[in-house]
Amino acid sequence: MAHAVTPSFEQALNTYEPVLGLETHIELGTASKMFCPCPTAFGAEPNTQVCPVCLAFPGSLPVVNEKAVEGAIRLGLALDCSIAPWGRFARKNYFYPDMPKNYQISQYDEPICVDGHLDVTVDTPEGPRVFRVEIERVHMEEDTGKSSHVGGSTGRIHGASHSNVDYNRAGIPLLEIVTKPITGTGELAPLVARAYAAELRDLVRSLGISDVRMEEGSMRCDVNVSINERGADEWGTRSETKNVNSLRSVERAVRSEIERQAGVLDAGERVVQETRHFQEHLGRSTSGRSKEEAQDYRYFPDPDLVPVAPSEAWIEELRATLPELPAAQRARVTAEWNLSDTELRDLVNADAIGLVEATVTEGAPSAEARKLWLNELSRRATEQEVELSSLPITPAQVARVIALVAEGTLTNKLARQVVEGVLAGEGEPDAVVESRGLKVVSDDGALGAAVDEAIANNADAADKVRGARWPPPVPWWAPS
Repeated sequence: MAHAVTPSFEQALNTYEPVLGLETHIELGTASKMFCPCPTAFGAEPNTQVCPVCLAFPGSLPVVNEKAVEGAIRLGLALDCSIAPWGRFARKNYFYPDMPKNYQISQYDEPICVDGHLDVTVDTPEGPRVFRVEIERVHMEEDTGKSSHVGGSTGRIHGASHSNVDYNRAGIPLLEIVTKPITGTGELAPLVARAYAAELRDLVRSLGISDVRMEEGSMRCDVNVSINERGADEWGTRSETKNVNSLRSVERAVRSEIERQAGVLDAGERVVQETRHFQEHLGRSTSGRSKEEAQDYRYFPDPDLVPVAPSEAWIEELRATLPELPAAQRARVTAEWNLSDTELRDLVNADAIGLVEATVTEGAPSAEARKLWLNELSRRATEQEVELSSLPITPAQVARVIALVAEGTLTNKLARQVVEGVLAGEGEPDAVVESRGLKVVSDDGALGAAVDEAIANNADAADKVRGARWPPPVPWWAPS
């Protein structure tokens, strides 16, 4: 059999067409778990947020978290899904080393939300291009625990001396958003995948149902990719890259998998249906296990849980709570602030639209608010490796700094020092100005007195300046 040589992305796209599918898991920001009252705070000591239900003690019974159902319905409405009038939970049976009961409670054939869509925009040399990503379903389930493998070089079970398991995450409410196959993306496939993940993240965040912090695992993407020869009637065999946890990695996972599968097919080999694991340091995925089909999980209705049957009245009540969604917000601020495509893109990339708008609400002009958030504050967020919204400064404080510059109390340079003081915890902008002595002095008398005092306190230096020849003589070696 020929050895598979990985072609470049461009070479792969000359022969093959990609088909994408994304399965995104969102941890809901509820106070308690999906089926028990245990808390859900991130970062607690291992195995301190558990109870008989999520530890699967005999005789313990689950109860559905109403807030989780509410979050699922609100997301379904925001994605323009149909909300099912009736749905059930099922037991998904598999070997789960980090689930005490060794099955996962999920929804199988009766999900709560079906048939929606999300439009995403990708920048191309010809201008922005919109792709409609069709949503197959949004269903509710519970998260698994977390295993850590100790003693190996890779952090995986192979080569490890032992494993630890933390059940704090077991039972946290999850929503899984499954797309329909995404076709017709061509060379834009990696960018479409990234744009979809970013747009979904922003949508979920706007609803306030999750913090969607990918670095903490509250949003994770499974990236499905298959390729087929151009013009072929049937799609190729897909692979599923599991638990991709950054927007950049979503893009890289699609790109690298297209290249890998093209190399396999070019060598006359067969693409295997399997799960894979994306390796950040390599920029590519490695093989995991063969991919199961639905029947392999032996789904059956959970006998301990009643069906979920949201009333039409409750659905409409939740629809009324939907905020302005990100796409509508972008269109509005573009018109209100007269933004160019580049300016809007910069705001979106920095995740700064909401912060700038809140600053404008506090009385700041939009141009100055954008400038401060996108320049000084974005630079500091990058240096600290945190999100812009995590900086310890509020839109009201930013608006006050801008006002102090506008009224002449501060220069732009001094304003940066005030921002530094606020971020350092030195108090409100006015307090920082006072404590650091940053106020611009415009009183001629006060300036003159300050100059006289400086001369008196530095008499020797002043005498040297008075005795100095000005302009200084030209050195003999200087060109004439």
